Amino acid sequence: MTTLDRTELLLLGAIWGASFLFMRVAAPEFGPIALSGIRIAIAASFLLAVLAWRGGAGALLDKALPLAALGAMNSALPFSLFAFATLSITAGATAVLNASTPLFAGVIAYFWLRDRLSPAAIVGLVVGFGGVVTLVWDRVSFGNGSGIWAPLAGLAASLSYGLAANFAKQRLAGVPPLVSATGSLLAATLLLMPLTVIYWPPVMPGLSSWLFVVVLGIACTAFAYILYFRLLARIGPAKTVTVTYLIPLFGMLWGLVFLGERITASMLIACGVILLGTALATGGTAWLSRSRAPRPAVAPARAGTEP
Repeated sequence: MTTLDRTELLLLGAIWGASFLFMRVAAPEFGPIALSGIRIAIAASFLLAVLAWRGGAGALLDKALPLAALGAMNSALPFSLFAFATLSITAGATAVLNASTPLFAGVIAYFWLRDRLSPAAIVGLVVGFGGVVTLVWDRVSFGNGSGIWAPLAGLAASLSYGLAANFAKQRLAGVPPLVSATGSLLAATLLLMPLTVIYWPPVMPGLSSWLFVVVLGIACTAFAYILYFRLLARIGPAKTVTVTYLIPLFGMLWGLVFLGERITASMLIACGVILLGTALATGGTAWLSRSRAPRPAVAPARAGTEP
């Protein structure tokens, strides 16, 4: 990878890590569903303008039904679940839960698509889920009174991402990534808009919360997609998916710096264990060893890295 590639990969991890910070701040005023609905609508509008400018808007109708299903699995449901989780648990802890996405994707691929798992991948899945259990088991890390529902919502969101990744691999292979992203976000907007109206907050959110939602939609969703597609085209999905390792680190960092969130030993241990398991399950350690020696369409393991 070039210096530009590494810089953009780092920037992508920082942006997606920051999304948990913005959800943590804006979700109490908007509510999880309204926040997600507005965020997705903003991102869909932005990407639709980009797609129309490139002359590819007509391709949205060809795969309307699969794109609608992808929108539910990869945007509407997980965005809402993560927003719900941030009502009770820290941005950093939620970001760590998001790191379990490749683990769910691997398990689903094995049972649904019959993808073979190497011994290292099996060990990685076991290790990674051990990290998830470590994080969920320590209720103290999740704030007062959150119980188990908030972390379970975060895990359900990651599971939905993993399902979306495999669905995209099976049903949307060969579809230009910008078409998949735009179409799925448009579908998610339509799915969430009625619920957004129903669950609109009784008190209009303040200006700062609106600014956070705009940043979530444009920077953390639309711009991040475009940045991700650039990396896919230049370095390929195997290296691009390593952004998964950066998201929880930035999520904890932004939560600490801007919200004063406490990073507990349990969070650090769970984060390390989950990332180790993910590296083993996705072949990340092999790539690292190769990189020391003298570079969607929809990426198979992606449709779900984004928070």
